[in-house]
Amino acid sequence: MRFDQHTVVLLVRPSDPPELPQDAIDRIQDAHLAHQAGLVEQGLVLAAGPFLHGDDEHLRGFVVLSIAPDEARALYANDPAVRAGRLLAQVTTWLLPEGNLRFEGVPVPRSMMEAASGD
Repeated sequence: MRFDQHTVVLLVRPSDPPELPQDAIDRIQDAHLAHQAGLVEQGLVLAAGPFLHGDDEHLRGFVVLSIAPDEARALYANDPAVRAGRLLAQVTTWLLPEGNLRFEGVPVPRSMMEAASGD
C-alpha cells in the first residue's frame, strides 16, 4: 500500500501562558490569523482550524501542511501567537493511505472580525 505524507502542526495552549490585557490578546489573535492566511495563500497550508469543546482544553488548533516538518517548525516559530507565548507548535508527520483525503482551496479569515462575520 502507498501512503500520502503530510506535516501536521498541533497548536497547543501552554500551561502557563503570559497574562496579557484583552486588547493585546485580540491583537495577537488577529496577527495569528493573518499569518495563517498568508501561509494558505502561499499554498503551504492544506487545511487548518481550531478545536472546540474538546476533552483537552490545551489543544487549540490543527494544521495540515504540504511542506517538510523542519520548514513547518520554522514557519510556526514566526507565528505571532507562538512568539508571544500564547501557543506552542507541536510538529509531526501524518501518514494516510494514498488518495484517502483530498484538500480543496477555500478562503480563511485574516482576523477575528472576518471570522465572526460569517462571510
